[in-house]
Amino acid sequence: MNHAINTVDSVLSEKISAIKSGLNVYSTGSVRLVREYIVEATGLENVSYFEKVIIGEGSEGYVDAIRQDCILIALTRIKGKLQVGDKVVSTGEEFTANYSSQSVGHIVNMFGEDCLAGKTMENLLNVKVETEAIPIMDRISVTRPLLTGITGIDLIYPIGRGQRQLIIGDKKTGKTQIALDTIYNQRDQEILCIYVAIGKTKKEVKDIYNQLLRRGAMEYTIILAAFNDDPAPVLRNTPYAALAMARTHLEQSEDVLVVIDDLKRHADVCREIALLMGKTPGRDAYPPDIFYAHSRVLEMGCQHKNGGSITILPICETRGGDITDYISTNIISITDGQIVLSAKSFEKGQKPAINYGLSVSRLGGAVQEAAMKRTGPPIRRELLAYLEQREIFELANIDEMGESMKRSMIRGARILDMLKQHKYAIRTSKESLTMVQNLDRGE
Repeated sequence: MNHAINTVDSVLSEKISAIKSGLNVYSTGSVRLVREYIVEATGLENVSYFEKVIIGEGSEGYVDAIRQDCILIALTRIKGKLQVGDKVVSTGEEFTANYSSQSVGHIVNMFGEDCLAGKTMENLLNVKVETEAIPIMDRISVTRPLLTGITGIDLIYPIGRGQRQLIIGDKKTGKTQIALDTIYNQRDQEILCIYVAIGKTKKEVKDIYNQLLRRGAMEYTIILAAFNDDPAPVLRNTPYAALAMARTHLEQSEDVLVVIDDLKRHADVCREIALLMGKTPGRDAYPPDIFYAHSRVLEMGCQHKNGGSITILPICETRGGDITDYISTNIISITDGQIVLSAKSFEKGQKPAINYGLSVSRLGGAVQEAAMKRTGPPIRRELLAYLEQREIFELANIDEMGESMKRSMIRGARILDMLKQHKYAIRTSKESLTMVQNLDRGE
């Protein structure tokens, strides 16, 4: 009984102290203009950038721009119809995402809601969407492999824990499948996987969920979804929320794999928001800070000195196989390499449809086991030489070639055939090495 009285007294004391300090005083303003999910408001003179605000009947948003005579609010939750004159209330709180450790195995959004069950997760924590980068002094070299189970990647263009490896290619060339294979291959590896879906339909996300669930991969995977019918500010901030969630695990010395699907859609959303807000457009009408927007997400990938790591596999969609467009080149310059997928190879039945000539891993053998490090470079050199020769002699009759050229062409074709793999048909390093040994023996 005395404990209950003490608790009540403590709560009352805190409330009285807050009132005396003026913490219960909130400034209010009114809506001046509504433009889809962007609201202009006046009368709020003491708000700060990225502060959470409440509008009208419970709609929520954050301050995205402060101008001389008004503020611009990006809406994240819309309840009821917003009209000119509606009240806008500042909260004094920074806009945050919500995260629960119980999200593993579920499709959730950045507000901590289970998208299938339609309820809020328990034990939610507030995580900052805008966070500072991990200091350089806290990072160490990336040396541990993150195996994808795909021979063409693990052997030739390896990925390490803490690396940022871009997956880029045209629509329907298998970009997402490479990421899903990688997630599937992390079973028993003590890695938390976060798959971030940006602008996908509910059907697409549910299909990915069912694929991973059937194979037991949802036991260590979170699907963080921003659907195509969500407000654009939600799509824009979801990748930042995902990396903030990953960082909470990094700080506990855990390894995390984050797949962002995809950054081209994210860039388009950033452009849409910027144009609606009247910001000065830059190249291709994207906001001038689009490079900064993506670098803030991708710079979180690292190997931390505490033993934990964040590996990021961003996906970027191209058109007509052009990886030199504005957004693609931006992301390529931020990441530690790229896996380029070719629509031409895909149509020929080469799956995964990796363009081995354009793909790059800037860490290479530094993240490979000794046996893979010895085997990978010679195979890569032979493969690239074959692909170059094939372009030149594609229409030639092989019987008319010299013996040396004929052997080179036959072996190159066998290497390319060896690299074919069905989806979810993952291979261990030992299996990949065995295939190369069989190739050398002519089997």
